[in-house]
Amino acid sequence: MADFLYSIDLGIFYFINHTLQNAVFDAVMPVVTDLNKIPAVLVAVAGLLIFLAVRGGATGRSAVIVLIITIAFSDQLNSSWVKHLFERVRPCHVLNDVHLLVSCGSGYAFPSSHAVNNAAGAVVLSFFYRKWTAAFVAFAALVAFSRVYVGVHYPGDVLGGLLLGSACGGLTVLLFVKARKRWEERKIKGVSS
Repeated sequence: MADFLYSIDLGIFYFINHTLQNAVFDAVMPVVTDLNKIPAVLVAVAGLLIFLAVRGGATGRSAVIVLIITIAFSDQLNSSWVKHLFERVRPCHVLNDVHLLVSCGSGYAFPSSHAVNNAAGAVVLSFFYRKWTAAFVAFAALVAFSRVYVGVHYPGDVLGGLLLGSACGGLTVLLFVKARKRWEERKIKGVSS
């Protein structure tokens, strides 16, 4: 069964990494996959978070706090624990004919941390800003796709990452909702007593 699943994963990997190869994706996907390494993007994200915290009202402040907690949780859970359970080697370390467009990286492949963190962030942001859900999901999917296209992850790595990240985001949103409900109940009891 494991060999069968690997053969499917490998087939899809080659389809994305080889068959879909073109000059436009070769230029765009390395940028998409490494957005977190571009200083201007980091400054823009920091500026957006500050804007939401200062001018976004209660929703903006809550979104920023829950997002930061979620990403810290999902990243540490995945990088420090889950990846070490599976110890899956990246395709760019074991396959000779990978169309590699970025540095291969030294860490394990499964699940993809990029996919985990972006899916977790998409779930959290979609909870607070529902009308933007399609954009958040599309961005997380695009980053996940880019990881396979540039040759550093198998499709199974990003699929596992999207699932784990969605679970992490869902968990922190659930805990936030429960905490907010408890806070509101305490406020009501405080007013009535």
